[in-house]
Amino acid sequence: MGFQFYAMFLLSLLLFLFHQTTTTKAENFINTTTTTNNRKLGSSTCNFFQGKWVYDPSYPLYSPTSCPFVDPEFNCQKYGRPDNFYLKYRWQPFSCNLPRFNGLYFLEKWRGKKIMFVGDSLSQNQWESLTCMIHAWVPNSKYSFIKKNGLTSVTFQDYGVMILLFRTPFLVDVVNEKAGRVLKLDSIQMGNAWRGMDMLVFNTWHWWTHTGRTQPWDYVQEGNKMYKDMNRLIAFYKGLTTWARWVNRYIDSRKTTVFFQGISPTHYEGRDWNAPTQSCSGQTKPFWGTRYPAGIPLASVVVNKVFSRLKKPVYLLDVTRLSQYRKDAHPSAYSGDHSGTDCSHWCLPGLPDTWNQLLYAALFG
Repeated sequence: MGFQFYAMFLLSLLLFLFHQTTTTKAENFINTTTTTNNRKLGSSTCNFFQGKWVYDPSYPLYSPTSCPFVDPEFNCQKYGRPDNFYLKYRWQPFSCNLPRFNGLYFLEKWRGKKIMFVGDSLSQNQWESLTCMIHAWVPNSKYSFIKKNGLTSVTFQDYGVMILLFRTPFLVDVVNEKAGRVLKLDSIQMGNAWRGMDMLVFNTWHWWTHTGRTQPWDYVQEGNKMYKDMNRLIAFYKGLTTWARWVNRYIDSRKTTVFFQGISPTHYEGRDWNAPTQSCSGQTKPFWGTRYPAGIPLASVVVNKVFSRLKKPVYLLDVTRLSQYRKDAHPSAYSGDHSGTDCSHWCLPGLPDTWNQLLYAALFG
């Protein structure tokens, strides 16, 4: 039954996406060649996202005790994680080597620039990782660390590099109205705060699946129609399509480099890696197979479909598969801010450092 339900749901989603393609004006789409170019930035022709995890005793790239930006939620060593093997794995692409991250070089190349991460707590995970990786290279450099009204920033003052975090779980707006909290699938009023950046790194998905008391909205609105609920993948598709329209309209590619962080997987269900009685709790090693049994999440299908609407160059940090292998890299019970077992976020130091090495490789590789 489970497989039949999954197959029928996938078929329904694909039919919905096909319907959207055939009923939308041709000018809203771009050809396959342009879509492929959206995925490539920099001079390298290597596919950085196909590879394997290898043990490297020189890792991690920084110490959590020396980085002032690590949130208790991600500081697994501080909150009692007894093993440290998860810190020692390096991503190795099959056909090339990733350039070694150099925080000083990063600061020099982005001197006087503004970089903004836009998204949910997984954007925070990556933002904290990048600030720690840079700080490790210039530990005596002056910096400012400011949190105010949902916006967090670290500025490396000697270089004039500001790295900001704009927290928004859906990229589209959630508005308080008389009826309640409304998720507006076709509205991005807050996007004005993203304009003028030199680099933008977007992310969303984690909160689209939340239901019940953890759901941060009461209604979904598209145009003039209000819904009590909607299939979450279809809602995600519609909201992400609004984001794509925003990028097409407002991004000047001569001034702003844009990334999208791919879908970050969870490891609550051991059946995803053929261990049905397990979760991320107690995991100390990556999944070693070449094919992850659960396959690519349906949310990634949506992301790839929406990328076909982009007319401006956006680099997809396709971190899903390499992250699926890292069932060992979550905080699980070793989090300062998260009760229970956290198989969604990632320890720092840890996996998000690789995401930022891939970002570095895309910029300079």
